[in-house]
Amino acid sequence: MSALAAARLGYRCHVFSPEQDGPGMQVAAAATVAPYEDTEALAEFADAVDVVTFEFENVPAETLAAIEPLVPCRPGVGVLRICQDRLREKDFLTRAGVPVAPWRAVRTEAELTEAIAAIGLPAVLKTTRMGYDGRGQAVLRHPAEAAPAFARLAPKPLILEAFVPFVAELSAIAARGADGATAVYDAVENRHRDHILDLSFAPARLPAAVAAAARTHAAAVADALDLVGVLALEMFLLPDGSLLGNEIAPRPHNPGHWTMDGCAASQFEQHVRAVAGLPLAAPDRHHDVVMLNLVGPEGMARWPSLLQRPGVVPHLYGKAEARPGRKLGHANRLLPLGSLAGMEDSAALEGL
Repeated sequence: MSALAAARLGYRCHVFSPEQDGPGMQVAAAATVAPYEDTEALAEFADAVDVVTFEFENVPAETLAAIEPLVPCRPGVGVLRICQDRLREKDFLTRAGVPVAPWRAVRTEAELTEAIAAIGLPAVLKTTRMGYDGRGQAVLRHPAEAAPAFARLAPKPLILEAFVPFVAELSAIAARGADGATAVYDAVENRHRDHILDLSFAPARLPAAVAAAARTHAAAVADALDLVGVLALEMFLLPDGSLLGNEIAPRPHNPGHWTMDGCAASQFEQHVRAVAGLPLAAPDRHHDVVMLNLVGPEGMARWPSLLQRPGVVPHLYGKAEARPGRKLGHANRLLPLGSLAGMEDSAALEGL
């Protein structure tokens, strides 16, 4: 989707990946298939392009560090290192002025016992790296669950986070240009199924002050990171109306896919604009949107009917295999501007 946005702006993309025929390669002008550790291939890739970005944060930081001296990388390796490690990320959010839930680093079973005593149960034990869509974590409700979870989760160290009794999960997408200008999209409400994002409602049906605070937090994180590109800040809304920061994704992110059809410039276009040094576009919304993820074979089974629904814009990613739990596409239901605020879920989801 970033490659398609770049092409519309007149740029050609060159994709570097260890895997052949990924969705980006299907629509890119050039491709290099090589391991992330292949320094010779990386040098040739850097020589062939004007600027480098990444589309998910599990690219090894060492890969970006190897090419950053050769070609501009936006965002840079410093941003990647923070967002790849939950311990660094929590510390960074706190320093950026975004409140987070209580947490402790866990390197040993003894430290886990100490962390549980300090934070209490229930709590969530997570890997600090490589976890996403519910992978790499365990909810601890009883002390007896601690040791088995510690043994199962890898790599170490881990992080124990207080279980947050949130009333909603929110995301806000912020873009920041090389000149420091920022553009923040409306905050959205996210719903999950089996720990995987299922639905996003744009805008979030929240009091204006809460929505504004979410956008302010996202902009503050982008500034504190000295970001050039796009990020998503995931947040928890507490019963008292306050927000806690959860995770940062320093790239276009699933809860921002609604912008492809709800705004004149999508999150992918904003990312390309920032990375290429262009002015950012206005993040204004011209429709309210409900986004539905198409996950696994059951999601793909909905594809034929979605193609026939008026007001629904479906997107398929070109992934080769419809594995359970795999995100294969999404659909955006467009609604009149301002109509979502007073709409019940059943009406908002009609047609999806």
